[in-house]
Amino acid sequence: MKIAMANDHAGTRLKNELKAYLEAQGHEVVDFGTDNEESCDLSDFVYPASLAVAKGECDRGIFVDGVGYGSALIANKINGIYAAVCQDPFCAKLARQHTDSNVLCLGAKIIGDMMASEIVKTWMTTDPLMEEKYRRRVDKVKAINDKHCVPVK
Repeated sequence: MKIAMANDHAGTRLKNELKAYLEAQGHEVVDFGTDNEESCDLSDFVYPASLAVAKGECDRGIFVDGVGYGSALIANKINGIYAAVCQDPFCAKLARQHTDSNVLCLGAKIIGDMMASEIVKTWMTTDPLMEEKYRRRVDKVKAINDKHCVPVK
C-alpha cells in the first residue's frame, strides 16, 4: 500500500519511526515532510499529503503533529478525506471499521512510540465493516462530503 506521511516539527521523530515500521512491513511511503524539528506550519505538509490521498496518488495517509487535531482539521477540509485522530488501538480499529477512515492523525506529545506503533498496526490491518447499517452510515457521510466539498482535481 502507498502511504502519504506528513508532520510538523513536533511529529518529526515519531513520523520517522513509523515510516521505518511501515517500510519494513512492505508499504511504500511518500514523505511530504517536514524532515527536521525547526518550527514550521503544519498545513504546508498536511495539505499536499491530503491532496495526494484525495487524488488517489496514495492509498492512505498518516499524519503526526503535537496532538493530532491540527492535522485532522486541515485534512478534513479536502473532499474525499476522512481523517480520524486516534490515541489508542481501540479507537484505530473503530475508525476503520465504522467510518472507513483513510487518514490517521496522531499526537506525538500525547502518545508514546509503542502506543503509536500499535495504533498504526491496528489501523493498517483493520477493514471496514460491510454490514448494511455501517455502509449506510458511511454513505451518508460521503453524501454530505460530496454535497458541500469541491472535488479535487
